[in-house]
Amino acid sequence: MSKKEELSEWKIAPTKKMYGYGFGYIIVNYLLLYGLSSMDFFYRNVIGLSAGLILVSMIIFAIWNMVNDPLLGFLTDRPLKWTKKRGLRAPWVVLMTAPMLIFFILIWTAPVATGDGMNSLIYMLVIVCLFDTFFSVYNGHLYGGWTNQFPSKFERRKSFMLMTVMLFVTLIVLQVVQSLILEAGEIEQQPYILNSIVMVIILGIFTIPTIKYGISESEEMKTMFIEKYESADKASFMEVAKTALKTKNFRVSLLGYTTQVTATTLWNAAQLYFFVDVYGAVGGIGAQRIPLLLSILAAVGSIPFWSNFTRKGNFKRTYWVAFLLHGLSYLPFMILLSLPFGDTTIITLHTVFLFINSIFFAGEVTMLMPVAADTYDEVALKLGKRADATFVGIRSFFFRIAFLVQALVFFIVLGATGYIAADPGPPPVHYPQTDIVKVGIMVMGALIPSILFIVMSQIFRKYYTLEGKEKDDMIKGLKEAGLY
Repeated sequence: MSKKEELSEWKIAPTKKMYGYGFGYIIVNYLLLYGLSSMDFFYRNVIGLSAGLILVSMIIFAIWNMVNDPLLGFLTDRPLKWTKKRGLRAPWVVLMTAPMLIFFILIWTAPVATGDGMNSLIYMLVIVCLFDTFFSVYNGHLYGGWTNQFPSKFERRKSFMLMTVMLFVTLIVLQVVQSLILEAGEIEQQPYILNSIVMVIILGIFTIPTIKYGISESEEMKTMFIEKYESADKASFMEVAKTALKTKNFRVSLLGYTTQVTATTLWNAAQLYFFVDVYGAVGGIGAQRIPLLLSILAAVGSIPFWSNFTRKGNFKRTYWVAFLLHGLSYLPFMILLSLPFGDTTIITLHTVFLFINSIFFAGEVTMLMPVAADTYDEVALKLGKRADATFVGIRSFFFRIAFLVQALVFFIVLGATGYIAADPGPPPVHYPQTDIVKVGIMVMGALIPSILFIVMSQIFRKYYTLEGKEKDDMIKGLKEAGLY
């Protein structure tokens, strides 16, 4: 379907709306992928929580999310008296912003573990679960709204490419600021608290264009939500979830998303261990600055290529090719264990490998929401109404599994290899690790993500079918049903 044919019957979303959504996208991805990526290292080496208690906390958190994410999405995925005037999704994003950011700061104000560490464990569980409650609603309606705000292939490709560029460029700034703050004391608590406050101020500023331009809903969209909700069968949460999970393309997309988040979470959470314990870099956080900056530049620079690649093909081809290449690009990191060089040369090679890795990561990220949105459309057509926040909630449940997998992998690998956690002091003391520990760290941070990406690329290539005529027929059905 050509761009002209695809867009001839309706108005294209303005570019400023795409920018507005881009700032919301930055908020979500910073909090999850970067803001929380050092939680394992922080609670293990700064707060002094044992590996066993960290695992327990992640298991409890995963159980909480079995109910929290999808159910909150379902309960808020309906017009209410006070939301009919302002929109189905925008009011929830506005209401959740402040408490979500406040609880993000509180995550890093945990008391140092004393005795059996239960004081720190209880604090961590309560605060992280409250943070996640507000985040779940925010995330569900931000992403759920994106599907409706940008319905066509052209809009989805353009908006998410633009949002991805915004994300990577902004992360350059955020990573520089964060590394400057944290390298002052990477195993001390105060820098983490200061960093969270600074980041929340920046993210708070980003909420202004998100609310003003991004999430606002047209009168036509508000009417569509209300009319279709009232005319459709009032399916229960289990019925909606069952319809979604019985849809093959939704399942494949869900598996791809879970794989991507799991692999990326393992990689991000292992980075401090790489630099501090494997490479022996002085100032592990500071040593990451140049590799991260260059990797983000690589990702940004590759966006035009991926945009052209998608324009000549489709979402499916771009997604599985990027998955495959991204997975293969993790393997070179394994050779850094055996090279007889000092930490400076090792970090230089790490930077080169990360630069290449980030090019393929960009292609994968740019297809993340376009692919998901297509599957939401397919399920919405079956239901006869929009339930995108519920679909995002289901995805978020599987997203949280990634944190449980990361905790299990770290618990098993670091425990089995004999990792020695830092003494939180005062003064804090960090201990050198054995060669077997270093091998374990590289396996959990590079080899396992590589395998996950490679396997998933072939699953997606074989089983995802929402392309060509099948997708054109779906779009036609959505238009006829008034859901497009």
